[in-house]
Amino acid sequence: MNFNIVQILLVFIVTFVAAIDQFNLLESLYQPIVTGPIIGAILGDVQTGLVVGGTYQLMTIGNMPVGGAQPPNAVIGGIMATVLAISLNLQATEAVGLAVPFALLGQYGVTSLFAAMSPLMSKADAYAEKADTDGIVKLNYGAMATLGLIFAVVVTMFFVLGQSFGDAINTFKDNYQWFFDGLGAAGGMMRFVGFAILLKVMVSKELWGFYFLGFALAVIIDATGKLGGSALLLLAFVGFALAYWDFQIQTKFKSASVAVDNFGGDEDGI
Repeated sequence: MNFNIVQILLVFIVTFVAAIDQFNLLESLYQPIVTGPIIGAILGDVQTGLVVGGTYQLMTIGNMPVGGAQPPNAVIGGIMATVLAISLNLQATEAVGLAVPFALLGQYGVTSLFAAMSPLMSKADAYAEKADTDGIVKLNYGAMATLGLIFAVVVTMFFVLGQSFGDAINTFKDNYQWFFDGLGAAGGMMRFVGFAILLKVMVSKELWGFYFLGFALAVIIDATGKLGGSALLLLAFVGFALAYWDFQIQTKFKSASVAVDNFGGDEDGI
């Protein structure tokens, strides 16, 4: 593993930007299919980066963060899988498996940051009441920079300490399982808090039927083991069909209402 300081610095920057993009920029730069070839180009093997990035992308298709509950992090996982494949000359599937401890570490880092930022939301409310835009900007940029640094440092530590860093993560987890159990419990609660916040903002009386229908379909599909990984795609198709049908009905109602109300003006003699 002979990488120079420029390559390590570029990997640090890419990881930093990708981490921020995942929750803030939302340009899909953080997706493994994007970061894989970029990291591969930096380390001198674009083809391996593309293959590993595509492989990891397939693994993360069904992973959806809900509220504060995070799946194994796609940013660190995808980048580390590429780094491991190129530096250790591994197959794509082997590199993806070895990257999981790093992805889990990223997941715990996100959960910890979300937990630390929760008390600061009251501070943001105070800034908003005072119309202190500078305070709000600093708070948001501070959180973004912290997240980027967490991810970038985790990836960079591999270059400094080698594969022993990944082994150390597993050892720490084995010795302090209670710590990770606590983070897991917090993440489990956050998913329900996230849904509650979304429902408070989005759900109206007219949409409660769709909510219960979606919940029932999710339970039924989850109980059908033969559907396997296609369940999420099936639900997406059902949701799209219902939304499109409702759009058509609402459009027809509005068109009919306009036609009924349009009696013409006085000048046409009617």
